[in-house]
Amino acid sequence: MTGKIAIQGELGSYSHEACRNARHDMEVLPCRNFEDTIAAVTSGQADLAMLPVENSTYGRVADIHRLLPHSGLHIVDEAFVRVHINLLGVPGARLEDIREAKSHLVLLPQCGQFLRKHDITGRVSPDNARAARDVAEAGDKHVAALASELAGEIYGLDVLARHIEDNGDNTTRFLIMSREPDYSRRGAHGMITSFVFQVRNIPAALYKAMGGFATNGINMTKLESYMVDGSFTATQFYADIEGHPEDENVQLAMDELAYFTTNVEILGVYPADNGRY
Repeated sequence: MTGKIAIQGELGSYSHEACRNARHDMEVLPCRNFEDTIAAVTSGQADLAMLPVENSTYGRVADIHRLLPHSGLHIVDEAFVRVHINLLGVPGARLEDIREAKSHLVLLPQCGQFLRKHDITGRVSPDNARAARDVAEAGDKHVAALASELAGEIYGLDVLARHIEDNGDNTTRFLIMSREPDYSRRGAHGMITSFVFQVRNIPAALYKAMGGFATNGINMTKLESYMVDGSFTATQFYADIEGHPEDENVQLAMDELAYFTTNVEILGVYPADNGRY
């Protein structure tokens, strides 16, 4: 497949790495924020968007679940990236030279043990790839970036320490979004259906709405809640289930869900990535 795939952040980010792994034949279009990334696809400037939704260490990515239902886009695939954090310095710098390390606010605590051990002060940068670019441009051997090896390749930095993250299983899940849905059965590991819903204002509505998935033998791999429009009384739920909407047991469960909800919207039907298992 050719075309463009939009990401939030700069070249060399983990979103870029996800594109290299899952859509290596597409041109990557960096965008300033998630809204711009979505807009690039809806406007036709890009064909797909690669959006991070959750990290095994940090949790869900802020704002994404709020944006997805109103994006006008559809999930057509998922991708998992093992987040290896590396200390990147200018050519000639050594580990013992480094006094400061720049990276995104989320990445800094994920390698806190390493920073403390080497007496390195963390400095917040808007983006880990941006940190790598800034370090390369400044040319200061006492300042490094915490980023991917891909960022080091792009901005000409040396890897002074490799895979310094505290958690050895640190992984980020990405969703690949398109203007058009794709409900075709594909992939080697079964299908995932993602949807959002709001429950009716009756006692035990959520319990009853979920009952259909249990009685029909459907594995729900994710269920998250978040407020709607800042209201403490309006709650929307995001869910992932294993299965396709045309599967008989999924149809039965979704019918039961609809009875106890005010709105159900399917966000995408896509193959399960082997990174899940």
